[in-house]
Amino acid sequence: LSNMAGLLFLFLGERSAHGLMVLFLIKGREQTKLTAFFLDRNNGGMENKCNIVLIGYRCSGKTSVGKIIAKRTGMDFCDTDDLIVKNAGRSIEEIVGKDGWGRFREIEKDIIKEASGLDNTVITTGGGIVGDEDNVKNLKRNGYVVWLEGDAEVLINRMNRDADAGNVRPSLTGADSMKETKKVLEVRTPLYRKAADLVINTDRLSLEDVAERIVKAFSDQQSAVS
Repeated sequence: LSNMAGLLFLFLGERSAHGLMVLFLIKGREQTKLTAFFLDRNNGGMENKCNIVLIGYRCSGKTSVGKIIAKRTGMDFCDTDDLIVKNAGRSIEEIVGKDGWGRFREIEKDIIKEASGLDNTVITTGGGIVGDEDNVKNLKRNGYVVWLEGDAEVLINRMNRDADAGNVRPSLTGADSMKETKKVLEVRTPLYRKAADLVINTDRLSLEDVAERIVKAFSDQQSAVS
């Protein structure tokens, strides 16, 4: 910052559903617009989102893809499940086992609200965040939401491989993995679709291919509203 002639912040309204905030970096006579948020949604305005948010069922590849995107773009990386574990000082299995899924969702909601305030960050989320409308609203406020879709059979195969490697996730319903996955996807699929700005089926794509498609789509979105 020592070589910069000045840093000017122009706030027009609030950073909210009705406001407009533009951040300009001024270096000598050269003015470079860094970020513009167009948030007048009620009047049909467009938005320039600063975060990439990955949603989807277990083992859809969110964390792995998110780390690749962050590395390629230089964005920060945040995994909400990791934040939950860090803040609670317990594993997800321990939280659910002792306090139940209801308490876990309460903690998750607080973490989602906190993570939604970040900028220039790839945010990967737990599979159940779409069950709470507040989570979706918070994440979409400053996030380009991508649903990593996967067929039930593919997701179950990935979960089985994770289990063989010692990464066991607590059951959501107590049913066997196939029945549970299909049942939960029936409920969540319309919620994922409603929340998503972009949908990518990951069944036949490598992690790198998925990341590449997201980066391109995000870049196109940024250009379209800049």
